[in-house]
Amino acid sequence: MSLAVVNETTVTTFVEDRKAFENCVEECFEMLDVDGDRVLSRSELREGFCKIMSLGHESREEEKIDHLFNTIFNRFDEDRNGSIDPQEFRCLIRELMFAMGRGFGSSPVLVVLEIDSLLMKAVEHEFGRI
Repeated sequence: MSLAVVNETTVTTFVEDRKAFENCVEECFEMLDVDGDRVLSRSELREGFCKIMSLGHESREEEKIDHLFNTIFNRFDEDRNGSIDPQEFRCLIRELMFAMGRGFGSSPVLVVLEIDSLLMKAVEHEFGRI
């Protein structure tokens, strides 16, 4: 875990740098794709999603978690095959990152981030480390 200061610009600049963003998303996809079949099952996505999105690890109600992943699959599993492929994952992460950026707004916000999270990658990008 690490402390970082972020705002909307931190996130949007990272996402708009297509090469850096797509490389990081691919790394995350590979980390989550435990069985190496180039698609993410619900269980694979669920296992690693909180870490890459810096959502924390506190216990949550199973019903709310199930609803979240049902929503994700309904929205992003375009071919309705029950898994998320790399392109669908990239669209999911892009949309979530932009939403988080809008949530931060223009004022700096101090956050605690997982070292491997995409928000930490955005911070590293801002400082020219990736």
